[in-house]
Amino acid sequence: MSVEEEVFRIQKKMSKMASDGTGQDQALDLLKALQTLNINLDILTKTRIGMTVNELRKSSKDDEVIALAKTLIKNWKRFLASPAPTTPNHSSTKEGSSNNSSAAKSTSGAKSSSSSKDKSSSSSSSNNKEKKGSSSSSQSSFPSGGMTDAVRIKCREMLAAALKIGEVPEGCGEPEEMAAELEDAIYSEFKNTDMKYKNRIRSRVANLKDPKNPGLRGNFMCGAVTAKQLAKMTPEEMASDEMKKLREKFVKEAINDAQLATVQGTKTDLLKCAKCKKRNCTYNQLQTRSADEPMTTFVMCNECGNRWKFC
Repeated sequence: MSVEEEVFRIQKKMSKMASDGTGQDQALDLLKALQTLNINLDILTKTRIGMTVNELRKSSKDDEVIALAKTLIKNWKRFLASPAPTTPNHSSTKEGSSNNSSAAKSTSGAKSSSSSKDKSSSSSSSNNKEKKGSSSSSQSSFPSGGMTDAVRIKCREMLAAALKIGEVPEGCGEPEEMAAELEDAIYSEFKNTDMKYKNRIRSRVANLKDPKNPGLRGNFMCGAVTAKQLAKMTPEEMASDEMKKLREKFVKEAINDAQLATVQGTKTDLLKCAKCKKRNCTYNQLQTRSADEPMTTFVMCNECGNRWKFC
């Protein structure tokens, strides 16, 4: 049996334990079995074992099971998201020390000058120190993350706010850190903050804070989906399971009726009119926004003529 098949087998047993609370006595053995397996990114993404282990941790009352589940989740997260070490702080420290030494020399040389010059040089050096202090503090604190670009800072704040919606599972990354990684992955693709960059940010924010799509947010926070993957996902890939099934149904109906591109539209009983409560509707799908955004669906009720749209 392959590693992926073994993980799937364990995942099914754990899902049953988390849902109905039965068989909890085997949970520790299953977690120890997972600990011995060579699980990679592909297996984590396909099986969603991280989400299942976290659900088991919440439902279990065994301290040993809870501790081992937390350890597994933390290990997988470190394996998936290992940010490269940054070195600007070292260079800034060296620059700061050299500047301080030069300032000290100029101060000692200025002692022989008049008292007015001493006051002006001391006030000048104190202003420089304040500027350097504020610059270094902005580099080490979120959301600036070592940058002065107001657009990027605002985008990180929006992503962090979207990640904080709902319950943040224990053992997962901090919303601010995850938001910074995601924004950096998007920026590295476009190399600027133009409209394409902003549209990509908006689509990630909309999908992450969607209350009907908690799976995307949970997978990203727990490391099942990396920042680079989420940065390049299409709207179809980010959509919730419910929306994916609805879109597949629409496509099948459109193909069967051969009416996807016609003016008349495609008839469906999947949509319910808010006015007459009937399920006799016709819809058309058009690309009204940028290519990075999903198509807009225009719906008309064949009973009362009510019209509406949704994405």
